[in-house]
Amino acid sequence: MIVKKKVKFMLGNEAIVEGALLAGATFFAGYPITPSSEVAESASRKLPQIGGCYLQMEDEIASIAAIIGASIGGAKAFTATSGPGFSLMQENIGLAIMAEVPCVIVNVQRSGPSTGLATRPAQADIMQARWGRHGDHSVIALSPATVQECFDLMVQAFNMAEKYRCPVLFMADETVGHLRENCVLRLRDEVEIVNRKRPPEGLEEYLPYKADDDLVPPMVTPGSDYLTRYHSSTHNEKGLPTSSPQEARKLIKRLYDKIEKNKDDIIMYREFDVTKCEYLVICFGGAVRAARQAAIEAKEEGLSVGVLQLQTVWPFPAEYISEISKGKRGIIVPEMNMGQIIGEVRKAVPDEIPVLGANRYDGEPLTPKEIIQVLGEVVSL
Repeated sequence: MIVKKKVKFMLGNEAIVEGALLAGATFFAGYPITPSSEVAESASRKLPQIGGCYLQMEDEIASIAAIIGASIGGAKAFTATSGPGFSLMQENIGLAIMAEVPCVIVNVQRSGPSTGLATRPAQADIMQARWGRHGDHSVIALSPATVQECFDLMVQAFNMAEKYRCPVLFMADETVGHLRENCVLRLRDEVEIVNRKRPPEGLEEYLPYKADDDLVPPMVTPGSDYLTRYHSSTHNEKGLPTSSPQEARKLIKRLYDKIEKNKDDIIMYREFDVTKCEYLVICFGGAVRAARQAAIEAKEEGLSVGVLQLQTVWPFPAEYISEISKGKRGIIVPEMNMGQIIGEVRKAVPDEIPVLGANRYDGEPLTPKEIIQVLGEVVSL
């Protein structure tokens, strides 16, 4: 029997929900906010059809708290918001990091600060995604550039959340969230679905925060035979608060290392003629679309231009960019902000290679022409 793939013409925000459902999500809590509202709207229709739960909360603080609770209860849970709501969620994202609670937070980015241009695109929450919480920690953040990637990368976001017991940030932007394209809705047997690790039965003593070599402790569901605690304070392997410097160092180092030492598994990117090109464009999200067209037009003028798309923005692939940039005559970093990821790129590449930004922060998407203009500046250096 030949099973035809299901292809739908749909919004990026709708594809985000389809990817979450394929990954096994059964719980959504959120508060409507432009330009992410279609995520909540689609989840409100789809989840009840599979026996899942949709909750519209009173605000974004309650929304992130609800999905943390649902995940502790055993569900794969997600929420969606935009800039102001993402700001409100930061404290509880820190709780999910400390308590090691898997969940996915979608941020369909818009212009800011504050209310900003509520319906217009931006990519200005990227550094907030990395450093929005206080304290030492690492984080996983993915960024889609197409409707298909809204679907595919949401599956990966849930897989990474479950595998590494952490919140995963899904940093879309209005350009992609409100874009309509064909999307292949893959079947469950076509993709890998990861579920959280459970402790073996019959343990004489269960320590809820004791990890094996993979640095990720198994997670139980409340009501099991094992006692577990979820605490926002620095805690020991029993989950009890501690002021011991040795135990604090051990916990913080493990929370950091379980992501940073697994970067080869977490980091994803797409390469378009990057190895032999003279000039390299490094970008993510909606800016990728303009960058690829700019590279095509530049090649027609005789320039050798490649595009590196960062599907994983955090952890940042510094080592790979350092290696791939060797021998390049210049690097362009297009962003719909005043320049955030460009700082990470500059730290990664040799000092002698010029790195220029192509930036737009007026609520309009970047165009290929603007990237080509900056490319001309690099060529003339």
